[in-house]
This record gives sequence, C-alpha cells and structure tokens, in this order.
Amino acid sequence: MTTTPAVRRGADWLLDSTAPHDVLTPEGLSDDHRLMAKTATEFVDQEILPALDRLEQKDWTLARALVKRAGDLGLLGTDVPEAFGGIGLDKAAAVVVGEGMGGSASFSTTFGAQTGLAIIPILCFGSEAQQHKYLPGIVSGDLVGAYCLSEAGSGSDALGARTKAVRQPDGSWVLNGEKMWITNGGFADLYIVFAKVDGEQFSAFIVERSFPGVVPGKEEHKMGLHGSSTAPLVLQDARVPAENLLGEVGKGHKIAFNVLNYGRLKLAGMCSGGAKFVMREATTYATTRRQFGQPIASFGTIRHKLAEMTARAYGVESMLYRTTGLIDEMIARGGHTPAAALAALEEFAIEASLLKVSSSEMADFVLDENVQIHGGNGFVRDYAAERHYRDARVNRIFEGTNEINRLLVPGMLIKRALKGGVPIIAAAKRLQEELLAPPACAAPSGTTPAELVAATVAGMKKTAIMVLGLAMQTYGTALEEQQEVLMLASDIMMDTFMAESSLLRAAQSAASGSPTAALQADAAAVLTHDAGLRADAAARTAIQAMTGGDTQRTMLAALRRLLKVTPVDTIAARRRLADAIVNRKGYIFV
Repeated sequence: MTTTPAVRRGADWLLDSTAPHDVLTPEGLSDDHRLMAKTATEFVDQEILPALDRLEQKDWTLARALVKRAGDLGLLGTDVPEAFGGIGLDKAAAVVVGEGMGGSASFSTTFGAQTGLAIIPILCFGSEAQQHKYLPGIVSGDLVGAYCLSEAGSGSDALGARTKAVRQPDGSWVLNGEKMWITNGGFADLYIVFAKVDGEQFSAFIVERSFPGVVPGKEEHKMGLHGSSTAPLVLQDARVPAENLLGEVGKGHKIAFNVLNYGRLKLAGMCSGGAKFVMREATTYATTRRQFGQPIASFGTIRHKLAEMTARAYGVESMLYRTTGLIDEMIARGGHTPAAALAALEEFAIEASLLKVSSSEMADFVLDENVQIHGGNGFVRDYAAERHYRDARVNRIFEGTNEINRLLVPGMLIKRALKGGVPIIAAAKRLQEELLAPPACAAPSGTTPAELVAATVAGMKKTAIMVLGLAMQTYGTALEEQQEVLMLASDIMMDTFMAESSLLRAAQSAASGSPTAALQADAAAVLTHDAGLRADAAARTAIQAMTGGDTQRTMLAALRRLLKVTPVDTIAARRRLADAIVNRKGYIFV
C-alpha cells in the first residue's frame, strides 16, 4: 500500500492507505454543523411529528407551510450560495440537516426532493437567468420543486424515456408524455422534466405547473410514505418557453445522473438519521416492556439486536461523513463554485452508490428489528414501528434501485481504469505477481487488536482487486453481462469501504481521547470481523463461478493467503455496545 495522494480521487481508498486524521467524522464536525443539526432535529420533533397525522391525510396545504417553515429556518438552502438566498455552507452541513430530517420519513422525502432534486439541477446546470429566477423561491420555500425522470416503461432504464419535446418555429418547446412516481408531484410549482428532443436527444427542461398542458395526476396509493405526495405528471402539448431548456440539448443524461449522485448522498443521510431516531424508540420500548418479570432489554437476544443495530448504523455513518469530507475537500479546491460541486459529485459517484445501498439496507434492518423488538405491538398502528417499516421499504428503490447501484460500482471503476483513471488493472497485475511468488515468512504487520483487525481490511482490499481483475480477465468486454459476479464484487467493495471507514473513525476517536473511543473500537471490530467473513464468502462464490479445475484451486488458495479474518469475540463486544445503548436509551455515538 502507498500513502494517500495529495489530491484524493474516487475509489482511491481501494488502492491506497488513509491516515485516520484525513477523514471527516461526526466527532469532527464544527459548531456551525452542530447548530444546523440541532435546528433540523428540533424542527422535526416540534413541528413535523405533531403534524404527521394531518400530513398522512394528504393535507398538502400544511405540507407547503412546513416546507416554507423549513425555508425560514435556513434548512432548504444550507449548501446554496448566498447569492441565491442560501446560507453557503458545505455539503457536511447539508448532510447533518438531512440526518435531522430522518425522524420523519414522509417529510424527509418531501424535503429531499426540494433540496436535492429540484435545487441541484438548476444550481449546477442552469443559466444565470434561470438560477436567479427560480433558486431564491425554492430556497425560501415559496416554490416547491419536483424531479420527473421515471416513466411507466423506463424506471431503471432512464434513458429509455418516451416523453418527447419538439422545438417550435418561435424557439419554444412542446412536450408530450407522462412521468411517474413524482415526489411532491401533487403540489409542486415547478418540475425538472426529462424528455427526448425529436424523440432522440435526451434533454432537461424547467416546467412550471402554470404552463398550458401541464396536468398533475392523482395521488398514488402507496405502501408507505403516506404523508408525502407521489403523483404522475401528464404533459399534453405542454408549452415550455425556449429559455426553460436546462443545459444543452442532448446532455440531459449528465444532469440526471449527477443529480442522482447527490440524491444518493442525501438519501444516505436521511436513512442514517432515521435509523438513529428509531433506536430511541427501540431502546425505550425494550427497557419498559416486561416479560417473565424483567425488562426485555435484559435478555441476550434483544441486546444482540440493539448492538447490531448500533454497529451497522455506526458503519454507515462513518462511510457517510468520510465521503462527504472527500466531496467538500474537492469543492473547496475548486473554489466553492457550482462547477466544482458538480465535478466532486461526479468524482465520488462510486462512493455515493455504495452509500445508497448500504444505508438503505442498514435502515431496513434496523426498522425490521424494531418491529421484532416491539413484538405484536410492532404490527399494529398503535405504535410507530409498523409505519417506520413501511416507509423505509422504498429507499431500496429510490435514486436507482440497489441492484442498479450494485452494478454501477464495478462498472464505473472499470471504465475509469480503462480511461487511465483508477489504476485497478495495474494493481491486479501486481497482485497476481505477488500471488505467484513464494509465500512470505514475514512477521505479522501488527500485534494489537486494532492492528490485527486493520490487517483484515487490507486483505479485503486485495480480495476486491483480485475478484475484479479475474472478472476482467475472464469475461473481457462481456463482463457487463455477468451481473451476478459484478454484484459480488460490489458487495466486497462496500464491506471494505464500511470496515475501513469505521476503523479510521475509531482510531481517530482513540487518538483524540473521546469518551466513546472504546465503544467505537468495539463497533469497528464487530463490523470488520463480519464484513471480512462476508467478503470471503462472496469471493469464493465469484471464483467458483469464473474458474474450474486447477485454476479454481489455485485462486481459492490465493484467497486464503490474502484474506485472514482476525478472530474477534463479537459476543462480548456486542454486550458492551448493548449496555451503552440501553443506558443511554438511544444511539450512543452522538
């Protein structure tokens, strides 16, 4: 491993080592960040949750009023330049606000569409006139925005959209088509709409609700998120002024995909915040519900659940802030301009996809276990557990399904490698040479528990490189058709990024003398141990799919050399985590 380069790029962590002090962690946030987090949390606790029943009855007048209230508090424009009415803070500030919104899944969805999917396209791709016309209203909450990409026949295949835009002799546009599953669709004032010019060139438009031919459809009857508007948008010869083309004709894909990168980051924040919010409910219930004459929080099975919820949330939180720090670092290097923000979001698209998958699946796990802890009470509407469970399910579909994101990760990495970016091909060749050489007899690289666990992560990185290299060698240009292998490679990368991010955070915490340092070490050790075992299983499955005979035996032997998972007493570590969360009655790393 080499030292971290001065200019950090997307996926560099897979090939390079990183020093603990080089990562952003929640413990390293500034006072401004903490103030924004406190404002968001208090807003949800004091104004959103008391209004939840009315929101779930489709009171969109109230929803608009709450969006406006969020604007008044500065929550909508956290990372928007002051020139457009924002506060001009960094992406870390936007993430802490997103986490604070996680306590109400319905409103956080409304909020996310407003702050990410409506603002970012105009901020990063709009003309100066468009920015000054629309951004101040969206940032203040006077205008509500929506994002219209999906159609009935083109969900994951976004570029397969059939909505058409035809240029008129006067330069204006006529749009025809129907967009589906539009968050804020029922009461939005403007829509970012994707359509194909002359049926071929994928492009984006800013479409106002007041334009002729713009017709919002009826509200969808959904499994969850009943307090969030989701409706189709019908465009029937909709007339759009020439100046409302967003960006360039035929360049809509750059807008769509880069906005989704930011949406994935914001979704991870909301999933992280939502999981931590629910842990308060889970521990409060577990400490008050009595069975067999004692609180259920005293039983090992329940304590295991609480500890596992904590560890997984810690892992996602560590990934989230590490990635946000990388993005903010690149934006600062570029002069804090919208163009710099766009470049940073594109650069760390791999990390955004890993976060989207890991955060949504972590939240699903936490909310499912919350139902289980509540027992029969978790299945009835007298308790919030069943609503949290229903509301979370769509997160694995939002912002590109988890399956699509899993396929994107190795695909993006390999494309960058072929363009001379991340040197994964050279790394795979070096690793092959290492494996062909006789086994080294050197002493272990460390002796402390932390050093030994870190060695597991180093082995996971090499395992990911080996699987990717073998896949490229085996399938060549047909690799994109091997979705099962690609997903296994993606899972290894995701576990590696989570494990390393957790270890770096725990090491930074220990160095700073944090009062939770020992518990963070426990969480990181549990995560790394289990992630290492999953990576080993995934690599074995991939190798067995790609090879046979002597080659397979050789590759499996190489895997045993590369990845040695350090034994950890995870039961004892989880018990310590459980003690802490029960005593605190909520998430312990705050």
